[in-house]
Amino acid sequence: MNAAATLTSGSAPAPASKPPLDDVMLAMDVVDTLRRRERIVQKELDEVGREEDLKERLRRIYAAQGIAVPDSVIEQGVAALKEDRFTYKPPPDSFVIKLARIYVNRGVWGTWLGGLVGAGALAGALYYFVVLAPNAALPDTLEEVYAEAVALAKSDQAQETLERSFNAGRAALRGDDKAAVREAIRQIEDARDILEQEYRLRIVNRPDEKTGVWRIPDINTGARNFYLLVEAVDPTGRVLTVPIENEETRKTERVKRWGLRVDERTFKAVAADKQDDGIIERDRFGQKTRGELVPRYEMKTTGGAITQW
Repeated sequence: MNAAATLTSGSAPAPASKPPLDDVMLAMDVVDTLRRRERIVQKELDEVGREEDLKERLRRIYAAQGIAVPDSVIEQGVAALKEDRFTYKPPPDSFVIKLARIYVNRGVWGTWLGGLVGAGALAGALYYFVVLAPNAALPDTLEEVYAEAVALAKSDQAQETLERSFNAGRAALRGDDKAAVREAIRQIEDARDILEQEYRLRIVNRPDEKTGVWRIPDINTGARNFYLLVEAVDPTGRVLTVPIENEETRKTERVKRWGLRVDERTFKAVAADKQDDGIIERDRFGQKTRGELVPRYEMKTTGGAITQW
């Protein structure tokens, strides 16, 4: 025996070489073929001595497709199926696996989380701009609108009216009554708008519209309150929108027509003027100049008004 032979026989057996990749792919295909014929496979593997029949059937299947599959590959495929190789088995449900699933699904929950975060940010921004910022600006707003209105006022009455609302607003600020501050600001803004206007007060004088109305007061059903309907016309002939306090509701509304309370005699005189020829010859009720809060009335009136009838 030569030295080479002695060395070989005295060594450990050479390790089995790994099957080529093509054989592995064929074995996987064999397993896939067997799975597609699950009922046949189950029957063949469950019965003793039928494994060889199964292998022969596999040889015929591949031969019919023109694929040459070595017996060793078929052996590997059948063995792999029996051992559940080439089959995905999910890992145990551990904490690490749960974290991995959360990360993999981040596209789904990330969208929802991003939406929630975005909605929260939007709500916060809205709250700041709608509530916090305006409330923080209340003191400055009160000062600004008061200064604008006082600059327009040309009478002691107008200045006194503005000062009352301004003082009420400052008292509300000290008491942290934001609603009362906003109400004071609204009153001053309404007064400022009136001070800026200049118009002629005209009785509504159109054939298809009412000229006057009367009301029965709740506290005295035997009496009647009479109102002539008027509108404010500026020097260009345009009908203005004017802030008017309704004496029945105590609410201020911006309207183009309103009713001024007059006595019965004045009411009937205007009604007779209209009934004569359908036209009110004397339709001028008063004049409001810039810088004044109240018109100078040319007809007898209490100054009380209504905005609905």
